[in-house]
Amino acid sequence: MSNAIIQVKNLVKKYGDFEAVKGISFEVMEGEIFGLLGPNGAGKTTTLEIIETLRKKTSGQVIVDGKDLEKEPQAIKNVIGVQLQAAGYYPNLNLKQIIDLFAGLYNKTADPMALLDLVNLREKAKSKFKELSGGQKQRFSIATTLINEPKIIFLDEPTTGLDPQARRNLWELIKQLRDRGATVVLTTHYMDEAEELCERVAIVDSGEIIALSTPNELIDKLLATGFKRTKAVKEASLEDVFLNMTGREWREG
Repeated sequence: MSNAIIQVKNLVKKYGDFEAVKGISFEVMEGEIFGLLGPNGAGKTTTLEIIETLRKKTSGQVIVDGKDLEKEPQAIKNVIGVQLQAAGYYPNLNLKQIIDLFAGLYNKTADPMALLDLVNLREKAKSKFKELSGGQKQRFSIATTLINEPKIIFLDEPTTGLDPQARRNLWELIKQLRDRGATVVLTTHYMDEAEELCERVAIVDSGEIIALSTPNELIDKLLATGFKRTKAVKEASLEDVFLNMTGREWREG
């Protein structure tokens, strides 16, 4: 059985009198894709930012790859990769130059073209980040998380706003990262995405974990209550129709 690479115990985050995270506990196993699901304001992003060393906790314990957040935050930074938002990139540098810059900041030797190949962006090596499409920006953002060869990759809403081709292709990229040995922790509002990608999910609401299991077990538990959809579920969706008619290849527009 895999070992727990992330352990969160009784984590609390308060802002004055408001308790955003209310003593949650969970583990992420090495080599899995783990999802944190929940509505806006549920506390999932706050939880991730604490684990990523980006936000201070109020109380509780966080262990990442055997390192205590309280005692070894820098050691944790060395083994994680965090997806940056657009504001994190220098506007006048091209993609190759941005990777070279980040590699220098990490004190690592990186092969920019190999990383761009991984996310199918070799032909955009001399383009600036702002010139990329939405899907290309997300793929490049993921490429930058790999510069320091992280054991754990954090992705916050990685496919929001993407068209179906870009979304499905990003799913395949995330699976490839897992298959290369990384542990992936992601947040998403797309339940089909969580079903497709995640070995286990934690559902967070009002700062508390209200369910933690595999997607199939959670669905089976709901069905066991006698739950039935008001509309019959077909074996294909409109998204399947769209992808079948337009293809699944990378789109550059």
